[in-house]
Amino acid sequence: MTHPESLNIAPVSEVPLPDTPLLAVVAQVRFPTILAIRQADDAQVASFQAKIRDIYPYLNEHHSYQVNVAGANEPQISRAVVWRFSDLKKNPHWRISLGDDFIALETRKYTSRQDFLERLGFVLTAVGDVLAPASATRLGIRYIDRLTGKAVTDIDDFLISDVVGVARHHGNQANVIAPSIMNLMTHAQLRGPGSNVVAARWGILPPNETYDPDLLPPIDETSWILDMDMFTTASCNFCATDLLTTATGFAENLYKLFRHVVTDDFLKHYGGDV
Repeated sequence: MTHPESLNIAPVSEVPLPDTPLLAVVAQVRFPTILAIRQADDAQVASFQAKIRDIYPYLNEHHSYQVNVAGANEPQISRAVVWRFSDLKKNPHWRISLGDDFIALETRKYTSRQDFLERLGFVLTAVGDVLAPASATRLGIRYIDRLTGKAVTDIDDFLISDVVGVARHHGNQANVIAPSIMNLMTHAQLRGPGSNVVAARWGILPPNETYDPDLLPPIDETSWILDMDMFTTASCNFCATDLLTTATGFAENLYKLFRHVVTDDFLKHYGGDV
């Protein structure tokens, strides 16, 4: 069996989309567990908050529980706490999530790659200064687009045929499958440059359904999802500058992939000047 080739997509010019279907963008860095983050009165968490409070003043504490039933012993229940810092108290545009083994930056108000990466650099610098993780064990950036209405009806014109697949309505040969599709989601892992991976998911999502309640809340109409995540699990020193350089490359590569799968009709529909 031959090894898959690395993605090699030519650079493209950027086309801003005033009416963008981009739903959410998330960057996450994982690191070895720091138990002190679980403590509600820990001085390090307070120091981290002080670093970012001017921009992300609102704090919420989120708890999750995991039950381990492996082995012959009684089930073990473990608790995890995630500290969430946001720019607004309700319906935040930006949110930082800090767990005992990760930091994440999320936005639902993406304006530009430069703005997102500057904010990410600010957050990573604060983590490095205050928490000083031993290393970074995973870095990833994820973009989620949700198409609705006319874009779903005319999906043949909005995405390349390789992505639309059996959902195609147009063409010389009649497609008896497309009109009956209720749910169609393709999940592919693509080899990126070096040891990097792109996990891509796309397809039709029925009304009131989701596979990611936190980032992709269900809506009452059929939608087409384009969900792309580029990541590496190669361990490296937790250096904000180096991590930001890698994240910048990921964001640029994901944009090239995005532009490869969408058409000019897509760009025009969402306000792009092409």
